[in-house]
Amino acid sequence: MIEGARVRLNGWQQVAVAVGSAVGALLDPRRADLIAALGETTGRPAFESVLQRMKRSPEGRAVLLERPRVIYEKVGHAWDLPPNTFGAAYASFMGSRNFSPDDRPPVRFMDTDELAYVAMRAREVHDFWHTLFGLPTNLIGESALKVIEFQQMYLPMCFLSVIGGSARFSEKQRKLFFQHYFPWAIRAGMRSTDLMCVYYEQHFHEDLEDLRKKWGIVPAPAAPV
Repeated sequence: MIEGARVRLNGWQQVAVAVGSAVGALLDPRRADLIAALGETTGRPAFESVLQRMKRSPEGRAVLLERPRVIYEKVGHAWDLPPNTFGAAYASFMGSRNFSPDDRPPVRFMDTDELAYVAMRAREVHDFWHTLFGLPTNLIGESALKVIEFQQMYLPMCFLSVIGGSARFSEKQRKLFFQHYFPWAIRAGMRSTDLMCVYYEQHFHEDLEDLRKKWGIVPAPAAPV
């Protein structure tokens, strides 16, 4: 993830990969590898900002020092935790969708070891955020989470994903998103703590609702009937 898979690109190559990834992701939003490449080739300033914020945070510094990975070997104990805990909620979220924490694509286009880890961490905590905000993994849920991710990290990829996702909405979905989920996501992203500076794995055993209050997280509202 840090050294073996990394590819160094010059300026023109970065542009070519970014444009190709953007077009490919718009044509097939299921291509996680293309979305990842788009995030890496357009997101260096954002990841640098996140890195500096993590260095200023005690919990963020611990993450950078220990470099935890969200892979089953490291987080599998969450499946054995009591049902009220954050870890159990995460395990339920993953299990109900047959997701594996090992499915994230590797980082390939970050220049430095530190930035490669920050990019990987941003990718791997995505499902923690789904769990905390109570968002589904359908097109509306993913687009709403991308609004929150943009507010948290200012990654251009998140902004582009919202545009691309909304372009694929039906008229009913578009109305629901922009009248219901988009305003909530703006408020939720502004209110919550700096979520990239949280060492989530150390909080698996804590009560989910207590953590939501502690981190200022407002769960997604139910869709109107």
